Amino acid sequence: MSKPKSKQPDYLKPTRGPVFSARFVIALVLILLGIAWMTYYYTAVRVDPTVLPPPKAGDPKFMADLGNWNYLIGFGMVFAGLVVAAHPSTPLGRGRGVVVGMLGCFLIGLLWICTFYVISDNLSRLPVFDDLGQKNLLVGIGFMAVGFVYATRWE
Repeated sequence: MSKPKSKQPDYLKPTRGPVFSARFVIALVLILLGIAWMTYYYTAVRVDPTVLPPPKAGDPKFMADLGNWNYLIGFGMVFAGLVVAAHPSTPLGRGRGVVVGMLGCFLIGLLWICTFYVISDNLSRLPVFDDLGQKNLLVGIGFMAVGFVYATRWE
């Protein structure tokens, strides 16, 4: 009598849930929009404080008027995208994805805070860090808070 062959797991099976759901696409769009918002503000709109005389702020005008609030908008979209991705209908919200999301957010938050402390004597060495100043601690804590959202989904 021969032994039955063990089946290889099919990672794209519908029982595991779809790889791409509407919620997952929304999460990706939010994360990418947040990164793009901050990148565009930093490179095109923001006035470099080290240049004298200070140049005129870039366009669009409303973005220049927001100033450092642009970082709140950008990081808010990134954090919202990560929280949306913690739902069980997305790959990061089930199985091993929860552990990856949780540990990833914890480590990014820890690295963000440690990097800020290491370079805090001269913040001009890293982009975005120089504009945020002490608010870098809030960004690191925000990543850790999102990690706790993933921790509540862990079974």
